[in-house]
Amino acid sequence: MKVVYDPEVDVLSVLLSDAPVAESDQDKPGVILDYDAGGNVVSFEILDASKRMANPMSVEYAVTPPLRRPA
Repeated sequence: MKVVYDPEVDVLSVLLSDAPVAESDQDKPGVILDYDAGGNVVSFEILDASKRMANPMSVEYAVTPPLRRPA
């Protein structure tokens, strides 16, 4: 996964895969989802990122353990 912020156009991109983008869709205003030929999400972009998040130049990453389910 790669996160890129371009302050010149104020877009935050999250790249989940290196697969080529076959289709893009703006499901919600300001959020563009990119799909590969198989319909899998490969990346998404947040337009006007500085208006939607506190600091798009700082990204916090955390991994949490999965929830344990009773057997």
